[in-house]
Amino acid sequence: MESQSTTISLLLNWRLHLIVIAMSVISEWVGIQSIPVANAKLLFLPLFYAFVLCLFINPNITKFSQKIITKKNASIAAPIIVIGILPFIAKFGTLIGPALPKIAEAGSAMILQELGNLGTMLIAMPIAVIVFKMGREAIGSTYSIAREPNIALISDRYGLKSKEGIGVMGVYVMGTMFGTIYFALLAGFLATTGWFDPRALAMACGVGSGSMTAACSGTLATAFPTMKDEILAFAGASNLLTNATGLYVAIFIALPFAEWFYKKLSGENTNKTNTTETL
Repeated sequence: MESQSTTISLLLNWRLHLIVIAMSVISEWVGIQSIPVANAKLLFLPLFYAFVLCLFINPNITKFSQKIITKKNASIAAPIIVIGILPFIAKFGTLIGPALPKIAEAGSAMILQELGNLGTMLIAMPIAVIVFKMGREAIGSTYSIAREPNIALISDRYGLKSKEGIGVMGVYVMGTMFGTIYFALLAGFLATTGWFDPRALAMACGVGSGSMTAACSGTLATAFPTMKDEILAFAGASNLLTNATGLYVAIFIALPFAEWFYKKLSGENTNKTNTTETL
């Protein structure tokens, strides 16, 4: 009972809510800004400003902010993000139904979009192993986007204290801290290049993380206001499919491929054979 009352008192702390309101007002006041990059633009939305401003008010990052908000308050505030995203996720559900015919037209593109993880691995794994000389941490850090189901799989297969576990947890932490802002900026930039169909970008938003999907699709909806409902519907459907099929793709395709690819790049089997022959 004491812990519950403590949690409630922390949630009702006026400073915490005042900081959130102040950051939101400032971010909305600045509005959408852009920086030209070649023939495209890098869009900065209020979400970006709110993220940066809150970093400076985080007592775990800056010492002076401990006078404004305590670490306990900051830890309590983190789970509220999920609650704040729920209405947006619920809106996805209301838009998917009416857009089902258009989603069905996407056909194999929507069904096979989860295989995009393998494409990113083809880029990330060689950089991790050849450039940064990473060991088996590269398997855990490149085989997926490292959300909760992917961590559970690595934990079950190798253990979180293993090198693979260190790799997946490293990406999980980085994704939690910077994933949302990265997705928002990348989506805004790609939206202005004209390289991809907005629906393809919307499908790419559904990576299995609610906050990342919300940031990505929200940015696209701002860039293509006439396609707002369609973009949100495609992103929501993609995210739903990722949550439904992503773990199976990780178990049967992504992780075995990551193991094989790592051994090819690092020569792990060759090294073991040479060691055995020497002995």
